[in-house]
Amino acid sequence: MTEATQAAAASLDSLQDLRERLRHFAAERDWNQFHGPKNLAMSVAIEAAEIMEHFQWLTPAQSLELGHAARREVAHEIADVLLYLVRLADVLDIDLLSAAREKIALNAQKYPVPRSL
Repeated sequence: MTEATQAAAASLDSLQDLRERLRHFAAERDWNQFHGPKNLAMSVAIEAAEIMEHFQWLTPAQSLELGHAARREVAHEIADVLLYLVRLADVLDIDLLSAAREKIALNAQKYPVPRSL
């Protein structure tokens, strides 16, 4: 198995593990009643807005130089977006990695390298 194949397999295993852990977490708390696509999609947008709050009044240079505490807060907000996306994909029975690979391929066709330069 090549290094790239191993990395892809590890990512897949990790994403599947995350999906299962989130599924279990929601079930334990009886949250499935709240985890419909509409609510989960709204939650993704809300959490993404919370990421933007950290950068709202910073210059581009300042946004690259976050302190430790701010980076940790941003990391938590990014994690929230990821968790809601994984949960949304699970509820809709979408293979997130396959969808991402397909989207990258579509973007490569839409934005070929010569047109990007």
